[in-house]
Amino acid sequence: MIRVLLIEDDPMVQEINKQFVEKVEGYEVIGCASNGIEGIRLIKQMKPDLALIDIYMPSQDGRTTIKQVRKENLGTDIIAITAASDMKTIRDCLQYGAIDYIMKPFKFDRIQQALSNYRHYHERMQKQETFSQQELDHLLFSHEKQKKAELPKGLNQHTLEKVIHFLQDKKEATSAEDVAEGIGIARVTARRYLEYLEQIGRVEIQIEYGGIGRPVNQYQIIRG
Repeated sequence: MIRVLLIEDDPMVQEINKQFVEKVEGYEVIGCASNGIEGIRLIKQMKPDLALIDIYMPSQDGRTTIKQVRKENLGTDIIAITAASDMKTIRDCLQYGAIDYIMKPFKFDRIQQALSNYRHYHERMQKQETFSQQELDHLLFSHEKQKKAELPKGLNQHTLEKVIHFLQDKKEATSAEDVAEGIGIARVTARRYLEYLEQIGRVEIQIEYGGIGRPVNQYQIIRG
């Protein structure tokens, strides 16, 4: 599970953000803070993987908090979630190391996409010690291509992510039938997702020839 700390002074917004985060598979909210001072204390105490930080807060604002996280090398990644839309605030947050910037008001789809991107980034950083340029480019920029691409009718983002994660956990190529059984969908549905992933360059097909019957397509995620 990816452990998340919320730093937000509005209790209602705090609760909405908590519900949004916990709707995304693989995430749990481990704590909440109402200002930057409390947020820094909880980051040091709880060591979350990710902190969602508001900018406009009493006692210590989000910009100062993000800067302090980096200055003290606390190791928690940051997504800014704020109503601030001015260029200076955006630039400062990104320069201080925020990996994403979400403007209020926002819909669930936006935070879902941000958390999906972060999960991919987090998993790769946990598993690999070195990267080739191609692997790094894929890690940093492939989600931009995904956001621009509209899913074909009948496919949805949540199931697509489940298929991708299933394939990422497999060391060898696997069949549509195995994918279907693994995530609990029909084989014809699994094949549609796999064909889409092949079209956008996320998987490659390996044809397996058996002794009897037609050859079987095996699908493997392209790593990097």
